[in-house]
Amino acid sequence: MPTLHVVIPVFNEERTLEPCVRRVLAAPMPPEWSIALMIVDDCSEPSAERATAALAAALRSEGRDIALERHGRNRGKGAAIRTGFDRVIARCDADPARARDIAIIQDADLEYDPADFPALMAPILERRSDAVYGNRWGERWRRSAASRGLHRRVHRLGNACLTLASNLLTGLRLDDMECCYKLLPLDLLRRVRPHLTEDRFGIEPQITAVLGRLGARVAQVEVAYSPRGFRDGKKIGVRDALRALWVLLRERAVRR
Repeated sequence: MPTLHVVIPVFNEERTLEPCVRRVLAAPMPPEWSIALMIVDDCSEPSAERATAALAAALRSEGRDIALERHGRNRGKGAAIRTGFDRVIARCDADPARARDIAIIQDADLEYDPADFPALMAPILERRSDAVYGNRWGERWRRSAASRGLHRRVHRLGNACLTLASNLLTGLRLDDMECCYKLLPLDLLRRVRPHLTEDRFGIEPQITAVLGRLGARVAQVEVAYSPRGFRDGKKIGVRDALRALWVLLRERAVRR
């Protein structure tokens, strides 16, 4: 049975992790497909770490397909994603029947809706693309109450600027380079992973730059988005945006 491996980087997400994971497990899937969870705790505080471990144990007792890794020190979202990718590749390499498997990144908060999984998987399953990105800024966003207000517009504008820079430097044509939802089939993941080095949010433009260098076809699918603020635990900031620009420029200089 082919599997969608959901890589979930976690850092102090005690309040949102369980409802997020429950949404993931409840997501509709294409016929014959299953879901496996790869949670990477990036050295959360003790109370959050215990909650994550307890959740993993409870899910295992329910018969869920789940693995939990923990970093001994806080290294950043990118490092957690790389650890998750490594574990997915190792598991698939040990089982030749997993050649069709796909990996997806899922944030541990409640900003994204796993109900979008089937739509995100479709371009790969139909062989219309090599990879898939979510797009938060489509019609669903424009019609939502969350799109209103100065803060949301500034957030949207910042993402648009980073995405424009990414498009200019990678040759891809995306609307939302920073979207959490990125789907990579196993064969492409094996080719991308050796090029990934970023520890923090620079992992997003780095994945994109590598896909551009490899000449991958990247499809986009509109997804639901319910943004949270810094008071709710959002961690990305201006410094990360500047790092993203630096990563794009650095990766542009790398030859295929």
